[in-house]
Amino acid sequence: MLTHQITLQAAIDFTKRFRERPGPDLPICETYEAASVLALLNQPACTSLRLYLGRKESGQICSVLVGVDVLGRDILPAQLQELPANNNGILLEDAFHCPPICPPASPLNQ
Repeated sequence: MLTHQITLQAAIDFTKRFRERPGPDLPICETYEAASVLALLNQPACTSLRLYLGRKESGQICSVLVGVDVLGRDILPAQLQELPANNNGILLEDAFHCPPICPPASPLNQ
């Protein structure tokens, strides 16, 4: 079994409990394209993925994904206002939020 791996039943239980009491402004799920996540994970020195919760100016809750190095440090871009040109310091957000863009029915969202 992989570190962090859970059974389908555990995932169903977790997501069902969340849907029953989601809290204000929280999406049911967020979907990221695999190419973006793989680019983040394939950064030099990236050994882990960290998810931060954030809030957009609109008030909508969002996830911010960042690569993490072997020492547990966030891998961040060198410039605050620019996207990294060297594929190091990739940050992801802008996921497809459900609602309104929801996946087909599965045991995790029924």
